[in-house]
Amino acid sequence: MTVIVLVPDDDGMDALSVVEGVRPVRYEWGEPLPPEAREAEVLIPGFHGAPTDESFFAELPSVKLIQLLSAGAEDWVSAVPEGILLSTCRGAHGGSTAEWVVAVLLSIYRELVGFAADQDERRWSRRTTDSLQGKNVLIVGAGDLGSQLRGRLEPFDARVTMVGLTSRPGVHAVEELPTLLGDHDVVALMVPLTSRTHGMVDAKFLAAMSDGAILVNASRGRVVDTEALFAELRTGRLRAALDVTDPEPLPPDHPLWTVPGLVLTPHVAGAARGAQRRSYSVAAAEIELYVNGELPKNLVHGEY
Repeated sequence: MTVIVLVPDDDGMDALSVVEGVRPVRYEWGEPLPPEAREAEVLIPGFHGAPTDESFFAELPSVKLIQLLSAGAEDWVSAVPEGILLSTCRGAHGGSTAEWVVAVLLSIYRELVGFAADQDERRWSRRTTDSLQGKNVLIVGAGDLGSQLRGRLEPFDARVTMVGLTSRPGVHAVEELPTLLGDHDVVALMVPLTSRTHGMVDAKFLAAMSDGAILVNASRGRVVDTEALFAELRTGRLRAALDVTDPEPLPPDHPLWTVPGLVLTPHVAGAARGAQRRSYSVAAAEIELYVNGELPKNLVHGEY
């Protein structure tokens, strides 16, 4: 038996062509589907969001699995018809996202932006900076992203505390956050966007953070109340590094562009060279499990 997989690009065709029992078929997102689409059991939508046209799935009557190339699934959860499996690409982007967190923390603590400004002015201005060494880092999100970040922070002699949805050995429950926030120099958000995490970083959350602490958001913009964060940054009490914002993209006239104490990047934490190759490596493994009659490991249950 051969399973037809709809693939949106040539990299996917190469990755899926070596999976036994799979016949990859190329298609273009937004264009008419090829005739094989009616027999396809697996759809890879690339990095596109879920379709808004309700007739989309009517053209795919045989689809039983949607395999994403992203770790986030919030755009697809409510769009996938009942009976169709949804699998994420968890494991593909954790390393590069964790690397971004380390990079922005080093940039902030070692004042690299300030030294770059000195270089532009040809100003030799020696000064002692802070260090990541010895910092207490609270990672909110104990999945692949959080675990990858922990593995990169500890060699810098940072002390890491993990928080997940439920308590388990080495991981605090999310209900413990109010008692943990004030004891940490950094709070790094590595959670999916769900009804539980939407707006979880509100004014009360931020007020509980210690003076001078850094909020790092590498998850989704809507996890953070933008107005509440702006209010804290404007006073200088907190600092932040954001790879995601709400709204996104950030409008040119938005006050976050000029607020002090903020490092801002345009949703690129996972966008390192080789990201698509790593995505298809995970996707191919998930599809191989499906073809062999097993459930993919990254299936979404409920909201996530």
